[in-house]
Amino acid sequence: MAQTSKAAARRGKPSYIMSIIGVTLVLFLLGIVGWLLINGTKLGDYFRSNIEVRAYLNDNITSADSTALLQELAAKPYMKSYDFVNKEEARKLYQSQENEFPDSVIGYNPLPNAVFFRVKKEYVQVDSLEKIRQELKGNHLISGVLYPRDTVENLNKNLERLSLALLIIAIVIAVSVIFLIDNTIRLAMFSNRFLIKTMQMVGATRWFIAKPLNIRAVINGAISAAIAIVLVLLLISTAQNYWPDLAALRDTKMLILLFVVLLILGISITLFSTYRSVLKYLRMKLDELY
Repeated sequence: MAQTSKAAARRGKPSYIMSIIGVTLVLFLLGIVGWLLINGTKLGDYFRSNIEVRAYLNDNITSADSTALLQELAAKPYMKSYDFVNKEEARKLYQSQENEFPDSVIGYNPLPNAVFFRVKKEYVQVDSLEKIRQELKGNHLISGVLYPRDTVENLNKNLERLSLALLIIAIVIAVSVIFLIDNTIRLAMFSNRFLIKTMQMVGATRWFIAKPLNIRAVINGAISAAIAIVLVLLLISTAQNYWPDLAALRDTKMLILLFVVLLILGISITLFSTYRSVLKYLRMKLDELY
């Protein structure tokens, strides 16, 4: 029995190597799509976090009223961050955009004090921002509220399309990965079909036959996933070297989750396909193996 196992190991090595390579490639492809999907989500969050709402204050507002208003705004559930912009800061901001300021003509600064703030990403929707605008307009200290409505509409539409496209691609590739890994393992097990049948004919139990092959499947799946993870990390590192801004989109927690999924997927599919192939050859008659 020991000699038979050694012979099987020698005969199975080439197919194991090819199966590892095959599984690694498909997991690497899935890892790339997963990384793109994560970056797409982070990119959407980044753009949403830069949408600015501007609340303009009445001219007769006092310092105490401004402080009270800022405290009230800070307590709002949608508030992420805010800045109080006084008339002088507003003038500098206006001039920084290469606009000619009219104070030399009219003799005074017509710009009001304002609060520029950003809302949490889940509120960056036209309906949510419109409710916020209507709510703030009801405050007697605020004269007007503006937000980039068209920008928000176009941003959400484009991000939804991008996310949907990446999700569809990820699902298609995930399904393809399952079939490709399954076919790769079945081809690898094909070279061991006579060994499996021979061991069965000399009285070996199903568990005795399947156990070493299942262990090898788990090892091969883990090796494939580990190599795929390393390749994805190298790709990410290379991409960040060429485009440093990608580092701002990096989500370590989601990347770890992606790598765990790749590891589980590599091991589980490899193990399932191996065990199914063993059962298939055990049920077949000897003549059917040729």
